[in-house]
Amino acid sequence: SGVRIFFFILIHFHLQMSKLTEWLTYTSVPLGVWLAVITGYINFSYATEWQEIFLFLPLIALLVFGFYAASVVLYRTFTFNDCNMEAAELKKEIEEAKKDLQKKGIFS
Repeated sequence: SGVRIFFFILIHFHLQMSKLTEWLTYTSVPLGVWLAVITGYINFSYATEWQEIFLFLPLIALLVFGFYAASVVLYRTFTFNDCNMEAAELKKEIEEAKKDLQKKGIFS
């Protein structure tokens, strides 16, 4: 059927999209629908009842995305694991490299 072909094409192009194309697609399609609803090109009965909400929907979505992004960054910062064994191993390798460079006369 046509819907199945549409989704097959969508998945096929999604696998070949760059990140820029992905972001442009996933932002322009909802913005296009939003613009069509706001201008009255698409007539939804609830769009006229909730006109004020629909008008600020992109701003609300941007704020929600910003809060989500900030919370993910803060969560991952606070739950960042200390790698004490790896830090000690790295310091040991740095000391070995310094000694090797001192032997070669590159590092004093």
